Amino acid sequence: MRAIIASALLALCVYASAGAATQPWLGQIPQAQQVGEGVFKRLGWSIYTARLWAPDGVYSPGKPFALSLTYEFDIAQSRIVQASIDEMERLGAPVADRPHWRDALLAVIRDVGKSQSLAGVYMPGQGALFYYNDVQTGRLDEELAQHFFGIWLDPRTSDPALRTALLGAPP
Repeated sequence: MRAIIASALLALCVYASAGAATQPWLGQIPQAQQVGEGVFKRLGWSIYTARLWAPDGVYSPGKPFALSLTYEFDIAQSRIVQASIDEMERLGAPVADRPHWRDALLAVIRDVGKSQSLAGVYMPGQGALFYYNDVQTGRLDEELAQHFFGIWLDPRTSDPALRTALLGAPP
């Protein structure tokens, strides 16, 4: 019985370290585990799969977390940035007063294609690091990072079902 438990624990450790090796940004979150995942759809089309990661698999506002998006087809950087700006503005972010936010988003977000990913790691008080296909692209300041992640995590999000799935709660 001990041998079975030891083998299972070893397999789990190998699996966990393999995931961290292929997703280096997970190393930024202590004891990172997936909280939840969901699919963002528009007009019946799946646009991307979103996954939320947090320490011990528990999301808590004001604590570190990571959000990754894996896309289903090609989307231009400019469309992603504009959609992000529009959603932040809809949620009440001071976008008009912060014209530099567009350039900051353009610096960290890339064009994506099928199976490509964008990930952001939020570190309270420090802002967020961003990754494209697991390669770091840059950083957002604290204020912009909070508004950006609000697109998915704010209770007023335009896709409450996706938020519920990300938070690991039943629909």
